[in-house]
Amino acid sequence: MSPTNSTETTPPARTVASTQSEMTEIILPNDANVLGNLLGGRLMHFIDLTAGIAAYRHSRSFVVTAAMDHIDFIGPVHVGSLLTLRSSVNRAFTSSMEVGVKVWAENALDGRRLHVASAYLVFVAIDKDGQRVRVPRLLPETADQQRRYADALLRREHREAESARRKQGRIAAAARENSETANL
Repeated sequence: MSPTNSTETTPPARTVASTQSEMTEIILPNDANVLGNLLGGRLMHFIDLTAGIAAYRHSRSFVVTAAMDHIDFIGPVHVGSLLTLRSSVNRAFTSSMEVGVKVWAENALDGRRLHVASAYLVFVAIDKDGQRVRVPRLLPETADQQRRYADALLRREHREAESARRKQGRIAAAARENSETANL
């Protein structure tokens, strides 16, 4: 289904800066595994929340997570650490947006900060009925924003190629199953 807007026009363009979101959490024992390190799933939850806010700020509509395209767990986060997540939209397409998130852990006692994770997520803008809606164009202003903008298109092309490959695999598997069933 093609994206629509109630006004049938594309919303005005927005800057990357207008999409930025930052969240800080203290890591408590309930967030950790038996070694006292932040659970990966809990970190993914924090990443999804922070990225979703950036997507919402850009689209000014409801958004749903379509994919967590890539996540790098670079280092552990210990109980008592302050976790800071920063996100911004890297690129906007017709109704979808790629959001990048970078995560740091800070030792609350001495102030040392380490980059501990990075991720790319894809969100789709929808209306109250769950129908896709158009999102504004994104205006990258700095050299780093322009690099992330260009890289987002490459990641999208890779996602689409991988999706097509998986679809072909499902079709081939179904054909094999049908053939095996016919031979019984």
